[in-house]
Amino acid sequence: MKTKTYAGIPEKYAKLEQSKIVLIPVPYDGTSTWLKGADKGPEAFLKASENMELYDIETNSEVYKEGVFLADAINENRSPEKMVEAVHQITKSFIKKNKFVTIFGGEHSISIGTIRAFNEAFDNLTVLHIDAHADLRKSYEGSTCNHACAVYEASQITNLIQVGIRSMDVHEKTVMDYDKTYFAHEMAFDSTWMDSAIEQMTENVFITFDLDALDPSLLPSTGTPEPGGLFWYETLDFLKQVFKEKNVVGFDIVELCPNENDKSSDFLAAKLYYKMLSYKFKNEVNNEVYEDFKRLNNSKKYYE
Repeated sequence: MKTKTYAGIPEKYAKLEQSKIVLIPVPYDGTSTWLKGADKGPEAFLKASENMELYDIETNSEVYKEGVFLADAINENRSPEKMVEAVHQITKSFIKKNKFVTIFGGEHSISIGTIRAFNEAFDNLTVLHIDAHADLRKSYEGSTCNHACAVYEASQITNLIQVGIRSMDVHEKTVMDYDKTYFAHEMAFDSTWMDSAIEQMTENVFITFDLDALDPSLLPSTGTPEPGGLFWYETLDFLKQVFKEKNVVGFDIVELCPNENDKSSDFLAAKLYYKMLSYKFKNEVNNEVYEDFKRLNNSKKYYE
């Protein structure tokens, strides 16, 4: 029986020992408060990934050849606290193996565990939080591990920078650092926000990307869609700069809530994940692919 691999890549690129990248699915949806289904997000993301071209035009690379190990899904769902601890420990175990660790949720409460793991592993960590919602409640509905609390702990123990925010509770104002928060309504009329956000980052950056940061016209399949979000090339431009100028140590993507009638959201999530990997490893894979291009085209027009 053929082993299931990320994006259907050949098994030689999917073994843990040879892979630089680890992908951990976390199909958890225990605390979401409106649309349910984020627990189906990882499965929909993986299925869409199997139908994605693995050559990235922009970076002239095939990043999957760096090796992507698809870890067993974290299925702990007895309580939000137990789930967070399982994510924390398993994520940290792969970081210790010197892998570039990525996580796909699931709702945003999983990020409490991922951020905790990366903060323990890397000094002076910046958490770049891209989201429609502030997620700064200390506790919600009786738990500190609710999706509404996703980055409260990060606000206390890391350098938290928030981008795309356009929905929050009034009490979150007491926790929020306004100098490091980029509100969507201000970003729309400020051409300097990307440079400003990057200047505030330390060298080591962990990215937590809630898909509802994107405008719902692009990605409607999320649990709490908010109007006025980020657009595709704007998002990629920002991410590309972050990966270029900082040491991105890992990332998670959360809150895909698949809809049987909307496969475009699943595919966007798959493409976004692959783009982020491509930006991370661009310089390492370009030389090999460039040589392939020269052999195939007998031309030097690419990446001279």
